[in-house]
Amino acid sequence: MRFAGLIRGHWAALRALLVLTAVLGIGYPVFVWLVAQIPGLHSRAEGSLITDAAGRPVASALIGQSFTDPAGRPLPQYFQGRPSGAGVGYDTLASGASNLGPESIVDLPDRPSLLTQICARSVAVAKTESLDAGAASRQFCTASGRGAVLAVFGPRGPNGTVARPTSVVSVNEPCAPGRDPFVFSYRGVRVACARPGEDYSAGQIVPIRGAAAEHPRVPADAVTASGSGLDPDISPSYAELQVDRVAKARGIPAEQVRAVVRAHQRGRLLGFLGEARVNVVAVNVELDHEHPVPACCSDG
Repeated sequence: MRFAGLIRGHWAALRALLVLTAVLGIGYPVFVWLVAQIPGLHSRAEGSLITDAAGRPVASALIGQSFTDPAGRPLPQYFQGRPSGAGVGYDTLASGASNLGPESIVDLPDRPSLLTQICARSVAVAKTESLDAGAASRQFCTASGRGAVLAVFGPRGPNGTVARPTSVVSVNEPCAPGRDPFVFSYRGVRVACARPGEDYSAGQIVPIRGAAAEHPRVPADAVTASGSGLDPDISPSYAELQVDRVAKARGIPAEQVRAVVRAHQRGRLLGFLGEARVNVVAVNVELDHEHPVPACCSDG
């Protein structure tokens, strides 16, 4: 009796294994493969590949790329994408963000704060696009591209803030010999430069807004990385900022470059989700195909 029950149990388990193997191991994968062959879905199922003039796959429309020289400098003939925190840049095996948030405003000895990273990128973009100093300015940033942050010391009031400052230190921007801090004084107290290795965490950390415009010329997506570090898209405003540089490097009218940008611009998903975007990888591939860089200028 026990042997017969054992046989029935194993037979039931074998039948379940065969059925599940047929359904989940064969039927479901075949069904998914068939769905992927539907027109409009097939290219996405294949990785949204972008091909060159010879039909060879050269990129994916879903993953950004770095368009820089070996030293990391932007190549002038290419549109630049968002900063990437994935490995050395757009590394699919290291996809991820910096995990730094809005409270990251004080630089550490081994790592700049998120605020300083944003400020430095804004200055770098302005330099690449040949913008003036005013266009490069950003709220809570110094002119040199550091977070404009002070450590304020003195007796604290009931709400925890320093009521009457006795000393104030610029904690992010180093002061070169003969160079003053980004702000001369704070609430009547002369601002001093931070000394290397000194701990100023006991002070009240105060970011200084500055006189920069509320909406800077360099857009937010030009200075902030995406959550995955793989985003291939930029905003239309960032694309427009780069048009003149790319047109000059390729020796073509700016309107021809804008036409390529418009061809790869997409609006909000379903008309209300997300923001309008331009696929940088697709734009650069088409520019190389339709408007190659003159031989004299291919090295940037």
